[in-house]
Amino acid sequence: MGITRKRFISIIGGSAGNLVEWYDWFAYASFAIYFAPVFFPKGDPTAQLLNTAAVFAVGFVVRPIGAWLMGRYADSHGRKAGLSLSVALMFGGSLLLAAAPTYAHVGIWAPVTLLVARMMQGLSLGGEYGASATYLSEMAPRQNRGFWASFQYMTLCGGQLCAIAVAVVLQGFMSEAELTAWGWRIPFVIGALLALGVYILRRNLAETASFEAMAKDRPKSTARALWDGHRRESILVGMLSAGGGLSAYTYTSYMQKYLFNTVGFSKATATYIIGAALLWFTAMQPVFGALADRYGRKPMLLIFGLGGSMAAIPVFMTLEKTTSPVMAALLIMIPLTLQSGYSANNALVKAELFPAHIRGLGVALPYAIGNALFAGTLEMIALSLKDAGVERLFYVYVAVVIAMAGVATILLPETRDMSLIEED
Repeated sequence: MGITRKRFISIIGGSAGNLVEWYDWFAYASFAIYFAPVFFPKGDPTAQLLNTAAVFAVGFVVRPIGAWLMGRYADSHGRKAGLSLSVALMFGGSLLLAAAPTYAHVGIWAPVTLLVARMMQGLSLGGEYGASATYLSEMAPRQNRGFWASFQYMTLCGGQLCAIAVAVVLQGFMSEAELTAWGWRIPFVIGALLALGVYILRRNLAETASFEAMAKDRPKSTARALWDGHRRESILVGMLSAGGGLSAYTYTSYMQKYLFNTVGFSKATATYIIGAALLWFTAMQPVFGALADRYGRKPMLLIFGLGGSMAAIPVFMTLEKTTSPVMAALLIMIPLTLQSGYSANNALVKAELFPAHIRGLGVALPYAIGNALFAGTLEMIALSLKDAGVERLFYVYVAVVIAMAGVATILLPETRDMSLIEED
């Protein structure tokens, strides 16, 4: 597809690191159903999940800080340097989670440790998204940029699939009691070791031509400069990210809990259902990336913004009555297919909107803010509405936020035809 060996190796290297980062992030969501009683022993299952959801949300709250810090760092010191710093932080957060003491041993310091570890992961991922999205978009050749840039979200899905796969393997070899007692630590040990390996890999990646072509006296990459010079783009990226992020986490990480806590599937069955749906979702990324190269970015984003909004309520209402795991997986694949219009192309669209000197920050910060406000709080909102006996209001909420992304898409330019990534 018109790509050199050097570019191909760089894209694969950047993608592999992205996969590991997102594996570490999603391992928390995948294993929360097991470690929730260990850190929050009081209350029913919904209350325990609410507590872990609150810590999950804190990880999102600090992501804008990570996006600001490492977005500026990537714009100043290089995309490769930003990628290396983000994965080093993820290593520390995952290692701390693996070694975290339980409530039975240290009382309140157990959830505090959980909180600190999640904040480290949030800072890491806040920078990872912008750095990897910018790196892959700048490395991809112009004529196939949508296809190659889709690897950013493809490996994000791959990270979640790896977390699910580890869960499936552990569920097959360990009892639920063993997983709750100590088995939940294993995925975080794996994540820390993988992050260390990726740190070494990323130190040897090639730098992008866009960064190397920037003048030494280029304008500073700051939040003020982003707001003053690119306000409209930043707001639209935030709106797009809010809908895309909320939808992605609704149908992947939260859906596992929904299938267990509302629909009534066992924890293991819920994991298998999400795993099957994610395999399909992962396969859709390069397909929608290639379609964006041919037909444009906006049509793909509109498939998500309009189609995803209309599908949300019917899918949830049907899932409520579903008893077949196969039917549940097929139902979840519907919104995930529509979601692919966003997920395969969102990082590229954002990178194409901003000039090189502020691209890392422009991609990362509005995205992180949109995700913190909507994706990061979705589990708390969903579980709170369930606790209050009005869970169906959550379905409406999902539809409305996705529609907001549709509005943002309508207001965006077609970046395929006016990309600010000048180098080919």
